[in-house]
Amino acid sequence: MRTALLHYWLLSMRGGEKVLEALARRFPEAPIYTHACHREALSSTLRSHPIKESFISLLPHARRSCQRYLPLMPLALRPWDFSGFDLIVSSESGPIKGIRKPTGVRHLCYCHTPMRYLWDLYDDYYQRTGPIGRLAMRSFTPMLRRYDLRSAEQVDRFVANSAFVAERIRRIYGRASTVIYPPVEINRFISEPERERTYWLWLGALVPYKAPDLLVEAFRGLNERLVVAGEGPLRATLERLAPPNVTFLGRVDDDALPGLYAGAKGLLFPGIEDFGIVPVEAQAAGTPVLALRGGGALETIQEGETGLFFDRPTPQAIRNTLEEASARRWDREALRRNASRFTPEIFNAALDRELTALFQSHP
Repeated sequence: MRTALLHYWLLSMRGGEKVLEALARRFPEAPIYTHACHREALSSTLRSHPIKESFISLLPHARRSCQRYLPLMPLALRPWDFSGFDLIVSSESGPIKGIRKPTGVRHLCYCHTPMRYLWDLYDDYYQRTGPIGRLAMRSFTPMLRRYDLRSAEQVDRFVANSAFVAERIRRIYGRASTVIYPPVEINRFISEPERERTYWLWLGALVPYKAPDLLVEAFRGLNERLVVAGEGPLRATLERLAPPNVTFLGRVDDDALPGLYAGAKGLLFPGIEDFGIVPVEAQAAGTPVLALRGGGALETIQEGETGLFFDRPTPQAIRNTLEEASARRWDREALRRNASRFTPEIFNAALDRELTALFQSHP
């Protein structure tokens, strides 16, 4: 089956790119279409595929922060011709699904979320940007919202990465979707030997909606150590304000991740995420997760068995949960069993069922 893979942009290897990597293994001959690509940041699996970029990639600094060209992206899709394909699979949380689909071609969209900066988190992004950014958002958001709604009509079948995102798809696009959780390579975390656990861990991109600033404040004055692993625009500010018991590691290589999880008393997850691969990786390493009650964490954490929830995003709520988690004895095997619900094998089997349904419903 002649298949094309689509992904909004390829600038790093985060959760969406790991899903694309699984799709690339499932379709080893498929070219990948994207707005801009930073090849050096990608896995060998993705680099082994032909990667076709839109004209966005030719614009200044597009391979570092192509999001600034969002208003041009609908136009950038127009030259692509998919008439030689049977199947299009889009990996989407940006403007890529609105391609022109030839008659007879099927389009399956794996949706990580409808664009946050246009819909659910618009007000948050608007408040955090500068005057020029606010002017751009006021000018272009109505047009981009109309485009996003039209582009959803190009999709034959939606897949959501969580029930949380499936509800967004229903509310924003008026479409039903099947939930297929992202694949997590849990075996490399399960096999990590047990070690002394001496710190609490936060891991991810240092951006506002992931709330790392909340944790830094929560650990102020505590006789506990917090390790912050990740890069992002908040790092310099957080390092300047952090108390001495907070350590910043920067970006952690994939090979070092299992050991980092295995040495942690627990993973802290204070933001609302669409799914959240990091909590699943932590549980596979036998590490409990302390999360804000909401988003995809409700689908990956079993309260009281593999983690705890705090109900309010406040430093005191986090401190209270840390105290409760420290007093518990965690069953490492129960944590690993829960993580086993998210293996690549389960993902591939569910994807195959969805592809079968797609072609049966569109003969």
